Amino acid sequence: MTSASQWEQLQEHLEPSGTVLLTVECQQGVVGKESALPELATAARASGALANVARLVAAAHEADVQVMHAVAERRPDGRGANSNARLFRAAARLPVQQHRGSAAVRIAEPIEVADQDIVVRRLHGLSPVAGTDVDPLLRNLGCRTLVVTGVSANVAIPNAVFDAVNLGYTVVVPGDAIAGVPADYTPAMIRHTLALVSTVTTTVEVLRCWKSPRRVTRA
Repeated sequence: MTSASQWEQLQEHLEPSGTVLLTVECQQGVVGKESALPELATAARASGALANVARLVAAAHEADVQVMHAVAERRPDGRGANSNARLFRAAARLPVQQHRGSAAVRIAEPIEVADQDIVVRRLHGLSPVAGTDVDPLLRNLGCRTLVVTGVSANVAIPNAVFDAVNLGYTVVVPGDAIAGVPADYTPAMIRHTLALVSTVTTTVEVLRCWKSPRRVTRA
């Protein structure tokens, strides 16, 4: 359970005006029914992680917390895409491609995208943050705390967390709103890696903070 001091600190971190909720690769071609990565899609849905992302997005909309969706896509001709790792070469051969403008790169159900949400699309690399528009957008939004959700705990999630921490943001990870494969890898990654550099919490605790936010007055 969260102690009183931990709860107070979490409330301060998640004060709506300084917080952005980031969903990572929660797109149809990754976690949807026609996923290029069916094992990962199954893990995201069976674990409840995708449903929890949707709950967090809905709560963020209600609490006036900015939502940002990080989407990985690829030009049909492959221009600008990486090919310097086995992961990229394997992805290029998958039957479902994350082509720009296709259904595969739309945000997957049950997540609802609002007009005020920002969608950041990348054509290269492993990180939703490094080498994308995410950092300057966060700074322009006055973000101090980044809540990281989505997939996968294997690659994109740790990349996002490390990059955000290196850039000076406080990172909060609702551990039940991320997923990876195999299923038992995610809690191990959280415990032995993400917990060292971020505040690990639960979807319920984030929702509690946003339902009764602690308003922080800053000079």
